[in-house]
Amino acid sequence: MLLKFRKTRIGEPSLFRSIFFLSAWGFILAAASALFLWVGSLLDQLLGTAPLLMLGLFFLAVVGCFIELFDEVRKMLKRK
Repeated sequence: MLLKFRKTRIGEPSLFRSIFFLSAWGFILAAASALFLWVGSLLDQLLGTAPLLMLGLFFLAVVGCFIELFDEVRKMLKRK
């Protein structure tokens, strides 16, 4: 069986590379959420503010990651 590969231009990412890049955002979201939860928990213990900073930083991480994800998707779609 003969396979034909489509040549991509130098500046054009392949479909596999785009899918891999977008799937990495799941890991980034999880890591940022865990990190911000941990930092928020430490700050809550130091300042005595129950779950306020922990939840605030968690939502900041989630919203920030989604904003960056949508920005990257918009850039990818604009290139095509």
